[in-house]
Amino acid sequence: MTIQRIQPGKRMSQAVVHGNMVFLAGQVAVDKPGASVAEQTRNILERIDALLKEAGTDKTRLLSANIWLADIARFDEMNGVWDAWVAEGCAPARATVEAKLASPQYTVEIAVIAAK
Repeated sequence: MTIQRIQPGKRMSQAVVHGNMVFLAGQVAVDKPGASVAEQTRNILERIDALLKEAGTDKTRLLSANIWLADIARFDEMNGVWDAWVAEGCAPARATVEAKLASPQYTVEIAVIAAK
């Protein structure tokens, strides 16, 4: 079975496809550093949509999502954007935790796994 690496780099690939599974790296709002949690979440979900499309799938095929928030008090703000984005009847298994992220300008990070 082949392994396809999407946007590979020295440290990581943005996505890896193996069989009928698509694994996305944790995505941050590279286009919106320092923006609100809602704006960062929107930017991340746009990035996820693009990577899923490049891998040959979409958000209706999500299996799992992990979300890290720099401040869990912003949970509702992130969820407002997430709830509007997730496809009706296609909510993945999901975990959300508070964590210190790699750079202080990022307040949200999201990683997903999808089926092809």
